[in-house]
Amino acid sequence: MKGIILAGGSGTRLYPITKSTSKQLVPIYDKPMIYYPMSVLMLAGIKDFLIISTPEYTSQFEQLFNDGSDLGLNIQYKVQPQPNGLAEAFILGEEFIGDDSVALILGDNIFYGANLSEMLQAAAAKKSGATVFGYQVRDPERFGVVAFDENQKAVSIVEKPEQPKSNYAVTGLYFYDNDVINIAKSISPSERGELEISDVNQAYLDRGDLDVQVMGRGFAWLDTGTHDSLLEASSFIATIQKQQNLKVASLEEIAYRMGYITLTQLEALAQPLKKNDYGQYLLRLVATER
Repeated sequence: MKGIILAGGSGTRLYPITKSTSKQLVPIYDKPMIYYPMSVLMLAGIKDFLIISTPEYTSQFEQLFNDGSDLGLNIQYKVQPQPNGLAEAFILGEEFIGDDSVALILGDNIFYGANLSEMLQAAAAKKSGATVFGYQVRDPERFGVVAFDENQKAVSIVEKPEQPKSNYAVTGLYFYDNDVINIAKSISPSERGELEISDVNQAYLDRGDLDVQVMGRGFAWLDTGTHDSLLEASSFIATIQKQQNLKVASLEEIAYRMGYITLTQLEALAQPLKKNDYGQYLLRLVATER
């Protein structure tokens, strides 16, 4: 399975913070925002990534990750010249995806929860169809909303409904089989001129091939779209890390634990960071693992 991180958008809601940098490079406590969605796909077992961004910011991601080999990954980059919708990611990434299945995550989505890795790996292991994730929210009219029947099977997904049929929003994390490329090519732009991911999900739902996994109690899906929510996300991560004495979304640690890099490689990544808490955490991990 391949992984795509969509890291575009102008980030105007976060001005002036994002006037000179990508929103997905803004720090969430001790890491760039994009570390969090990348960690999610790494926990799903994905090693091949495509980062899609805007013409002015793609080089910033390249400077951060290079080709990903330090983390045992293969990272490629693609420019999305215009914001033509989330589903365009599969058209832009057609060559990258090849004959594989693919996961798409939005570059400003943060997920946290016990057994998250198991849920992700189960979705990645599916041979056909699509898997999306539902999360209970207070304001479902702001999201794509999924409704269920009495057997908890998804029966509809409606984008920003005036009268939501449930409080379950579809999160910005999607797993698809290879059919998604042709589906993305077949849908028409919406009234706002974009290829909507909700239309892709509807196509899978119409053919009975959409699995909606609910992220229930114990999971967190964090929004980072406003100045207040940025602060709240950072505070959440800081609290979790200090209480548990573990890092959330440490790509170096995840790469080691997933078997993408060796302990020696992990130590080499940690050494340049040893003057701060992040590097010291990695060095403590190295010492513990020896």
